[in-house]
Amino acid sequence: MGRLRVVTLLVLALGALVGPAKASAQDPAGLARNILPSGQYGMPLAPADDQAILYDGLTPLFDNVTPADLITYFKSEALGPGTDGPLIEDDVPFAGVRILRDKFNVPHVYSETYEGGVLAAGWIAAKDRGLLLQQARYNGRAAIIDAPGLSAIELIAGLQDFRPSAQTEAVTAKQTQALKDAGKEGKAVLRDIDTFVKGINAYLEESGSTNAPWTRNDVYAVNAVKNQFLGVGGGDEARRTRFLAGLQQRLGARKGKKVFNDLRQFKNPRSITSVDGKFPYGRIPKKPSGNVIIDPDSFETTYSAPATPPQVAEPFNASNVLMVDKSHSTSGRPIMVGGPQIGYFFPGLVYEIDMHAPGLNWRGATSAPFPGYVLIGRGEDFATTLTSAGGDVIDQYAETLCGGSDTMYRYKGRCRSMENFDAGTLNGDPYSFLTTVHGPVAGYATVNGRWVAISEKRSSRNKDVLDLLFNRRLSNGQVDSAKSFFKAAAKTPQTFNSFYIDAKQIAAFTSGRLPIRPKSVDPGLLTNGNGKFEWRGFLPAKRHPQGIGAEDGTIVNWNNGLARGFGAADSEWGRNGSVARNDMLTYNLKRLRNGAGKWSPATITSAMNAGATQDIRAIDTVPLLARLLQGSPAPSPMAQQMLDLLVDWRAAGGNRLDLNEDGDIDHPGAAIMDEAFPKIAQNAMAPILQPQLEELDSLFNIFDQPPGGQYSGWYQYMDRDLRALLSKKRLPDEFNIAYCGKGKIGPCRDSIWVAIQAAGERLTADQGSPDPTTWRSDATAERIDFSPLPLISMAYTNRPSGIQQVIWFKK
Repeated sequence: MGRLRVVTLLVLALGALVGPAKASAQDPAGLARNILPSGQYGMPLAPADDQAILYDGLTPLFDNVTPADLITYFKSEALGPGTDGPLIEDDVPFAGVRILRDKFNVPHVYSETYEGGVLAAGWIAAKDRGLLLQQARYNGRAAIIDAPGLSAIELIAGLQDFRPSAQTEAVTAKQTQALKDAGKEGKAVLRDIDTFVKGINAYLEESGSTNAPWTRNDVYAVNAVKNQFLGVGGGDEARRTRFLAGLQQRLGARKGKKVFNDLRQFKNPRSITSVDGKFPYGRIPKKPSGNVIIDPDSFETTYSAPATPPQVAEPFNASNVLMVDKSHSTSGRPIMVGGPQIGYFFPGLVYEIDMHAPGLNWRGATSAPFPGYVLIGRGEDFATTLTSAGGDVIDQYAETLCGGSDTMYRYKGRCRSMENFDAGTLNGDPYSFLTTVHGPVAGYATVNGRWVAISEKRSSRNKDVLDLLFNRRLSNGQVDSAKSFFKAAAKTPQTFNSFYIDAKQIAAFTSGRLPIRPKSVDPGLLTNGNGKFEWRGFLPAKRHPQGIGAEDGTIVNWNNGLARGFGAADSEWGRNGSVARNDMLTYNLKRLRNGAGKWSPATITSAMNAGATQDIRAIDTVPLLARLLQGSPAPSPMAQQMLDLLVDWRAAGGNRLDLNEDGDIDHPGAAIMDEAFPKIAQNAMAPILQPQLEELDSLFNIFDQPPGGQYSGWYQYMDRDLRALLSKKRLPDEFNIAYCGKGKIGPCRDSIWVAIQAAGERLTADQGSPDPTTWRSDATAERIDFSPLPLISMAYTNRPSGIQQVIWFKK
């Protein structure tokens, strides 16, 4: 492992290499703080939990974060260690390279050459994330080949063992050609990958590891994990088409399609967005001749895996950012508070590096697939973060079977045989699947009683690694403005909302290799796979949602659609709602700005931290319920008191905090909402959807209950439906069909009161008291635990978990 020695800041300042003290003195940031709750360490031994403790300490402050708290509960993100000494030096076998660790174990790299910086990044990856690297390198191949039924992140978190076949290795290696085809930049990335791999293998050799040396394919595989986990959208057309078939069978073709289009919220003139302007993408054709409607209840998945590992990590639609421009900042410079929510893993999926080498000057979160590049963090005079965009980059096709076989299909007039893909083994058992020209076969269904195969096509397949073109530009000085940032972000095929801040501008861009579909294809339904309805190219960068600044001076995003006109993917029915989690952030920003309408880093952080423990139903749904039920007789004094307590809960902040640490959420409103909301939502939608409520819940959850991220929820449906019911004129975002009470206010009110009354009776029985003021929800059930290895248990919070930055620049 090498010799370690303590190094003083004075000695470093006098050293031959650029010293941390000098780097900090030149830092143009006015404030640069960050926190990575998973920390820098690879094993759960003290002080591995140092950053998690700080992260957890911010939660109870709610909306009262002070400037001093930013120093206490975040650590430095200065270029250089700042005040986070004393420093310890790693012995490394690379000439002209020094790695200096601060008190949080963050490595500060100082190299005389570009290559030395990349070598050091590989060394750090192997040293700080050895367990993660070994788990991800093979399991990640499942993401590259789109193995049906397997999630690479679940394999990793569940400590499963996928072993790739020669066929899988050959497909993985295609990423090399994708880089070569990208020209000089792609070839430069390839050289960096080779150097990075040398750094990893140097550490493996020095530490006496028995693990096989790393290769390019290992880097490609870990990059594909990021793509599958966070960088795709779509690919759920079969289940959605099956749901439509059921609606049309019950309600008729016309009404069934209207209900389907309501619930999918493809586009919405009042959707919650982050940038100004419209960016049209996708359309619903009147006559979708390029689609196939399968028979109700006919879709079945067919996975060859003998045993699918338990689901231990949900895909996360959970990252947020709050940015204000210089005109609305107390410093006169733009401010950003933001980061990705990627779950709570230990060892962490990301780790931190402060990198200083010729051509590389950055600090922030990085990970194993980034060869000396920053993932999320800062350069010398700008910072960046991202949220998952969920763009529609995966389509499912209905393949017409032929030749009297389940493994033959018709494409462009020919009857073809499916190919068998031998993927390797999962936990020692063989794993294989069938493929068509479109991709892996995910299942079978029937159309008018005849079998069809369901295959999947992903636009970024065999191109995942091109994502590194973006990160290379972020790291090597090519990004120096919002416009150059847009050009860099357009390089990645993965679908993210990327955000930029410097001393003058705030900006955002939605990336992804977004297919242009034939006008006869509804993007939310199965496409006919006969070859006549293939993609017609990809959306050019200038038509991607993007913006510099905003009319109201803010860019705020919590995985909502970035701009209007941009159609939601079939898997993203909550992306374009008229209400969304974003409302908590904007609501808090509005009430926390100063008398001049401006914000400081502390007040923006307060808005984020309040939203992290608020319940979106308290902020958006309670006022709507109060309006609906106003003046109507409650079925009992208890039911009326329950409504009054919900209103009081919202007035008190609508949070789910347990400040007295007795194990219960402090306000009874949380208990009332948790018990009542599922039935309220079901009763509101039941007049039209009663037989299919459970199926709808499987497509778009009634509510993503904490400790979930509150991303999805029928509170969106209720908002549009009940506002229309209470309005005297037609609203721009009104649904095609009235749901609650079938559009009659009396029956609607009655159904909501019935749900509230029933919840009160259950709470009385469960909690042993008829007094609603004594009812409490269990706060311990919402606590956050790390996986697959334990770290600490933290109070519920809904905030960035990969890295969170609080930053602004003086120049």
